[in-house]
Amino acid sequence: MAAPQQAAVCGAVETCGLERILEALKLLLSPGGSGSSSLQITQHDVLLATLKSNLSALEDKFLKDPQWKKLKLLRDEIANKAEWPQNSVDVTWSFTSQTLLLLLCLKKSMVHLAADFNPGQPNPRTPEAAPALSPDTLSISQQKTVQSVLQFIVTLGIYPYLMPGVGVPLRYRTEFGAVVQDVVCLDAVPDATQRLYTSCRVLLNVAQHASLGSLIFCRHFGDIAAGLCQLGFCPVKRKPLKPEEEVLTEEERALCRKALRDILDQVYQPLAVRELLILQGGPPQSCTDVKREARCRAPAWLRRLCGQLLSERLMRPSGVQAVVRGILEGAGAGAAGGSDAEATAADWKKCDLIAKILASCPQQSLSPEDYYRDICPQILDLFHFQDKLTAQQFQRVATTTFITLAREHPQLAAKYLLQPMLAPLHRCLNTAEIPESDMVPETILVTEEELSRCIEDVFKVYVVGNELLTALVDSLLPVLGALFSLYCFTKQSVSHIRSLCQEILLWILGKLERKKAIASLKGFAGLDKSVPSLHPLCQFRAATQGGIMITIKEVICDEDEDEALYQKVSSQQCQLEHLGDLLSHCQECGLAGDFFIFCLKELTHVAMENEAKLKTQPYSSNSLLELEQHQTLLVEDQEQKLLVLQLMAVLCERMSEQIFTNISQVVDFVAATLQRACASLADQAESTVESQTLSMSMGLVAVMLGGAVQLKSSDFAVLKQLLPLLERVSSTHPDPVIQELTLGLRITISTHGAFATEAVSMAAQSTQNKKNPEGKIKAQQQTSHERNTDGSQSLLEQQQSHGKSNQTGLKPDAPFIPQGVSKPGSTTNQKPGSVTTEQLQEVLLSAYDPEIPTRAAALRTLSHWIEQKEARVLEVQEKLLKIFLENLEHEDTFVYLSAIQGVALLSDAYPEKILLGLLAQYDCDKDQHTPETRMKVGEVLMRIVRALGDMVSKYREPLIHAFLRGVRDQDSAHRASSLSNLGELCQRLHFLLGSVVHEVTECLIAVAKTDHEVQVRRAAIHVIVLLLRGLSQKATEVLRDVLKDLYHLLKHVVHFERDDVAKLHAQLALEELDEIMRNFLFPPQKLEKKIMVLP
Repeated sequence: MAAPQQAAVCGAVETCGLERILEALKLLLSPGGSGSSSLQITQHDVLLATLKSNLSALEDKFLKDPQWKKLKLLRDEIANKAEWPQNSVDVTWSFTSQTLLLLLCLKKSMVHLAADFNPGQPNPRTPEAAPALSPDTLSISQQKTVQSVLQFIVTLGIYPYLMPGVGVPLRYRTEFGAVVQDVVCLDAVPDATQRLYTSCRVLLNVAQHASLGSLIFCRHFGDIAAGLCQLGFCPVKRKPLKPEEEVLTEEERALCRKALRDILDQVYQPLAVRELLILQGGPPQSCTDVKREARCRAPAWLRRLCGQLLSERLMRPSGVQAVVRGILEGAGAGAAGGSDAEATAADWKKCDLIAKILASCPQQSLSPEDYYRDICPQILDLFHFQDKLTAQQFQRVATTTFITLAREHPQLAAKYLLQPMLAPLHRCLNTAEIPESDMVPETILVTEEELSRCIEDVFKVYVVGNELLTALVDSLLPVLGALFSLYCFTKQSVSHIRSLCQEILLWILGKLERKKAIASLKGFAGLDKSVPSLHPLCQFRAATQGGIMITIKEVICDEDEDEALYQKVSSQQCQLEHLGDLLSHCQECGLAGDFFIFCLKELTHVAMENEAKLKTQPYSSNSLLELEQHQTLLVEDQEQKLLVLQLMAVLCERMSEQIFTNISQVVDFVAATLQRACASLADQAESTVESQTLSMSMGLVAVMLGGAVQLKSSDFAVLKQLLPLLERVSSTHPDPVIQELTLGLRITISTHGAFATEAVSMAAQSTQNKKNPEGKIKAQQQTSHERNTDGSQSLLEQQQSHGKSNQTGLKPDAPFIPQGVSKPGSTTNQKPGSVTTEQLQEVLLSAYDPEIPTRAAALRTLSHWIEQKEARVLEVQEKLLKIFLENLEHEDTFVYLSAIQGVALLSDAYPEKILLGLLAQYDCDKDQHTPETRMKVGEVLMRIVRALGDMVSKYREPLIHAFLRGVRDQDSAHRASSLSNLGELCQRLHFLLGSVVHEVTECLIAVAKTDHEVQVRRAAIHVIVLLLRGLSQKATEVLRDVLKDLYHLLKHVVHFERDDVAKLHAQLALEELDEIMRNFLFPPQKLEKKIMVLP
């Protein structure tokens, strides 16, 4: 009897199809309904009724439908083998048990179908045909059914039995979760813990099938992990008295712990990290309800457990990548490189969080050194991802981790991060020991990929990270020589790492202390042999993939010594030129100036040593070895001196005039020059070059003291360093002119510029004229051409000097310029944003100075600052407008033209705030302002109209109305000014004249025919000329309605006007109109041929 029953069961397994099992699952999941309007009670009742109804329907199918007999036999077999209670008073557990049994049936059927599947041999005639699908493959609709079943199992079989704080509560996930919590009966048999254990174990059993496992772990891995954590690791409060009272045995708890670790190792590691982080939870939240706060936060044992498991994930192979992906993907980036990857990469806070996690040694590690030895290679691998978005994320994390480790553990970071990263460069230094096996010529010491990765990683850590840490700087300093040699090699051809090398060198040179930076530059130039550099046996070579590799040189024979010498000299020359190019980018920070001064001092030492050695007796020794060593030292010394001279030549050629950025550098430069002059004078070997250099340096000091640079008290303290050198030159130099100049410079420096001799003033003026003679001639020509508008700059300076000399008691020949008021030519060299509050206040006070040249210079300085958009100047725009408007009433041409220029520039910057006020002032009665002032305001408005250009259309209405009202003014000069401004405005409005063209035309006709003043009539005719010239061929469209009236007016003026100038203007206007109409009626013929392409 047992044998036939067993055979029937086996046959049921073999022949039961997946469709029948999935149909049974659908039957269990079929929804119910209720017509009641009550919410909470109705939802509970409907849920319980639906579950009971679906269970009864399933049992009826099993009993009455013969087609379901095989599935019933399979389910009964699995149910008999099951070790958990399947029936309960609680309907939810009975429903969960049935779904679990059907899932086990589904798994068993899929395993049998896959085992019996034989796909057969593929047809070679149709290789493109898709292979046959395995019969255990689920369709998309079937997968959706299984996912729905899994949701019910998790909702009814796992989450109601989790402790508070374990997992994400159902009420935070779905609205259905709140209903389920109240429906589940926890007091019914079986116990809640047993139910949770059963659900987790069955789901893990089903997940052993690959297809079903992917469906389970993809969405419910965290739910199963939460249940296993509670079952296996939750501490037991008390020991049961009897074994029968134990809900879970110790063996079952051990199985849960093992299952948890197995699934953690089995699933995608970033998913495991993300779910463990969710289980661990965040910091405690501020909740007013104590119970809710307890539910909000995970229990302490769970937090410790998740921390331990996360540390284990981190310490696994590729654990760093898994942690990074888990945190970033869990933060909303999707799969790494997804649509939100850029937003996540830009979030530095997440990168800092990951860096802190990676930099903290977990408790499970034996020692911090073991931990960092394991994870540091993985951190370096984060730099080398190919996908752009993924690389952007991981590189930022790696950079932040580098910086965090270098800050918190500098020694370990240097040992396990920085040294491996810089190993390719260390391998080719002259301090490294190259193995004998690698000494064969053409041996590749550093491959192309290694070198490219090294440079890219250094760029990401140092330049992108941009953190000045001692560990980072100390690690990079030894390889700077090799890095500079690589930079020089990349300059000879095209290379993608050239810009990286340049950025790295510029970054480290800018961040280093000035002494260390200059010492590094000395090593680059070959002046300091103690600085590590490229090994003499190593060379850079172009690689096959477009990169660079490092190989061993071929040994040059003794016969080719000339070739070796040539290569050495040419290599030094190229390195010095590339060093000059590199320093040209370091001028703003002052490093180029300091290095230039250092080289100048070295040049002075070279000159002094040469003179000293000429006086020494020749070396004599009885030992040939000592003599050879002495000769070698002499040769090296000569090479060093030639190298200094060559370096000075390159720097003088490559550096610009802005090499010195502060007074201290200029003073050091002059001091070095004076020292060399003193050395030459002491040896009585002064040459023409030495004399010219001395004159140039002293002229430079005279220019600074003459006002070209605004000197402070601290600057004079620096200048006092020159006093002993100037005294030595004054006492030893034979030229009386030099003696007088040095004496004057000493007096001016000692008195802080309060007194300047005539020799100092002449030297300053002579030096400035030598510096830019062409600009001076051009400025003089422009001054003579614009005498009536802008005034004479040289005359202004002369008047300034005479006016101030009378007040201070200086000689009339000494040029004196106020510190705050700059020359118009000198302010152009001032950088934007460099105006100080003291300078601004001094210039504002000078704008009220009774001396005309000083006032005009102050107004032009303010105008220049406005044009340069100086922030401090634009903050006081109202005060500036008041100053300019007050100076408009001044009678002197210098002053009011400067004020007009200032108001125009200020209006260009703030037209809305200033233009309307100027129009009101222009339109006021002559009792409020003099006619001259109103004319000057009209000049300002004309300049504003020209400056606004096409933007003048925004202010069309107020401008036209003001000018039209001005045409009716009693003052004839004001009427002419209004007409001139009206012509300028209409010339730029073009098509935007609109309906106003009729008003303008009527005004012009009335003025040209009826005004008594000939000047006004001329202005009206001139407006028509401007209109026709400005509109050109557009006149036939813009002036279409009034063109006939204008033509009649011009004819009337030509025939009846008595003023010859007005007639001339009218004749010119008629010629313009004639040309326009001819081009309109007889357009020029274009010799062109159209080629049509037929379809």
